[in-house]
Amino acid sequence: MAYATPMGGLPTQSDKLTGKAVFTEAYALLPAGTMRDIVTSYLPHWTGMRMWMIARPMTGFAETFSQYIVELAPGGGSDRPEENSQAQAVLFVTSGDMTLQDATGTHALRPGSYAYLPAGQGWRLHNTGDIPATFHWIRKRYQPVEGIPAPEGFVTHDTDGTIIEMPGTGGKWSTTRFVDPADLRHDFHVNIVNFQPGGVIPFEETHVMEHGLFVLEGTADYLLNTDWVKVGPGDFMWLRAFCPQACRATGDGPFRYLLYKDVNRHAALF
Repeated sequence: MAYATPMGGLPTQSDKLTGKAVFTEAYALLPAGTMRDIVTSYLPHWTGMRMWMIARPMTGFAETFSQYIVELAPGGGSDRPEENSQAQAVLFVTSGDMTLQDATGTHALRPGSYAYLPAGQGWRLHNTGDIPATFHWIRKRYQPVEGIPAPEGFVTHDTDGTIIEMPGTGGKWSTTRFVDPADLRHDFHVNIVNFQPGGVIPFEETHVMEHGLFVLEGTADYLLNTDWVKVGPGDFMWLRAFCPQACRATGDGPFRYLLYKDVNRHAALF
């Protein structure tokens, strides 16, 4: 299974603008064409890495998570990737081969691999292949609840997730879940949403959860607040709470995106 990855590089002087990038009070759209070499950054205690930071907490916008797309050169990696002891993470691999060491053991990661890493537990990650490896790194501060234990780490794969069909859709709209929605130990979910050709979200979803949506494959018309936008592989959509959204899958193949949402906790009262 192929997953979109950033194209990097730099457009030629004769290339036109993408015409799609937008940042509003309700949502942001970062097209694949905006993820170029000159917008990458680096992190301490990593070697052979660069990253695209595509979401970060911002007061008055989306406040609960950050999301990076990390590219590791062969041999690159880190023995101390996370400095924040309160930060939990999900890693989702889109290309290449890596080795992850965490509290549960040593794991060989490949495209489609999914790892949940609890807060406060050290981990190591290295590119063990001959080509660059890329992965999404989604971070959120864990919100403990008295009487409920923190979740344990695990590693799985896209093909091993539980596919839940949305009622009445005949399988045209489904979600690949990696955590039981009723497991209140978890305060965020990272799922994959799947549409078959012609599948739709048939109403304007409007809810408290914040979203990061990275298109893994396929094309769609997507409603963001009041705007219908065309999205495809490598595009990223970033939605604040209560931003209306809907979807119409287009094209002849599946439309799939990696989805972040915060769940299972009280709203903060200031």
